[in-house]
Amino acid sequence: MSAAIHPPPGAPAGNMYPPPNAPAGNIYPPPNAPAGNMYPAPNVYHPLNAPAGNMFSNMPGYEGIGAGGFLPPPMPATPAPPQPQPAADNWSIPALSEDVARGAFKSYVSSQCCYGSEPADKGVITNMEPLNTFRYRLETFTEARSTEMAQKPYEGEKADFYTQTAPRPWEVEVKTPNLFTNHTEEIRVPYTSDIKECSDCHGQGKKTCQDCSGSGHKSCTECNGSGKKEDENCSRCNATGKNKCSKCNGNGTKECETCKGKKKILTYVKLKVEWKTNMDDHVVVEQNSGLKADKLASVNGKELFKNSQNMVYPLQGFPNPAVFEASDRLIKEHQSKYAQNFRILQQRQTVELIPITKVNYKWKENMHVYYVYGNENKISTEDYPDTCCCVIL
Repeated sequence: MSAAIHPPPGAPAGNMYPPPNAPAGNIYPPPNAPAGNMYPAPNVYHPLNAPAGNMFSNMPGYEGIGAGGFLPPPMPATPAPPQPQPAADNWSIPALSEDVARGAFKSYVSSQCCYGSEPADKGVITNMEPLNTFRYRLETFTEARSTEMAQKPYEGEKADFYTQTAPRPWEVEVKTPNLFTNHTEEIRVPYTSDIKECSDCHGQGKKTCQDCSGSGHKSCTECNGSGKKEDENCSRCNATGKNKCSKCNGNGTKECETCKGKKKILTYVKLKVEWKTNMDDHVVVEQNSGLKADKLASVNGKELFKNSQNMVYPLQGFPNPAVFEASDRLIKEHQSKYAQNFRILQQRQTVELIPITKVNYKWKENMHVYYVYGNENKISTEDYPDTCCCVIL
């Protein structure tokens, strides 16, 4: 593609055409210019290889392109009214039987190489204390949009830059994936595509091979370029002292990596859309239980309540007020954290009741404790009385 002519031969005098040194970009034609011949077609009045960052400096929605960061979303819709709160029934989980507790304990001990089996087999259970534990979970499904200048090898695409007004980033139609599914999509923004000569190879489609400096050959590594090896002709290079460059196959040039040999590139605005599920948990554990809350992250509980809305409301009506306090705090935190730079598409809150049973048992006149927790009946014990030091080779 040849450089633009300013003005074309025979053009009438005046300001219809830009001066020779007019900046590249969207000055000619101005935004929303009427269709016709008053303004030149795309690619006529911005020189090839003009800095891409200047193309969209005055385009609404793209003034700060390249600055990085997410674009503020449009104002959120009016939230839905509060949904009915969960009924205050079935809050408890049936107590764990002694046989189940002992069976889970034996199975756990047998899986530990350094644990003796006697405490689990012969220990006497003296007390079992159920500890109902609630886990509140808030999930906020967000959409984020960001833009940047991008380019690709030209493959016959239409240059539509300024043929119409480009949609603003949040106006570009994108199909939303299934809710609470993480996904990323990259889109070429309509009416931002422009064709340019590849500046990397100056429109040649190929570049000088850097490995051989364009000569097509390299010094033979077998004879160090002498053509001789141990007073005999070098068989590797046929006594020439040179070998064909393997990087360019002896041509001295390589295909331009930027345009892939097409000689031109397509520049455009790339819109990156990211959908993400942002999740936070809060576990309400009895302070005197002795079981650390982080152990509960790997187990499941009994689901008591779940609801989804564009915006959820703090839960009320639970027998443990800590659940309401957790929901109120996390909902406020998610609004503060995500509403400014992300569009909140959906929120989901869940309450689980995680079964925990504290088991006290006696072995050799001493009292010990273990915990059975989660639907999986996992075991936690920090004072198992019959351990040894094992070395696995």
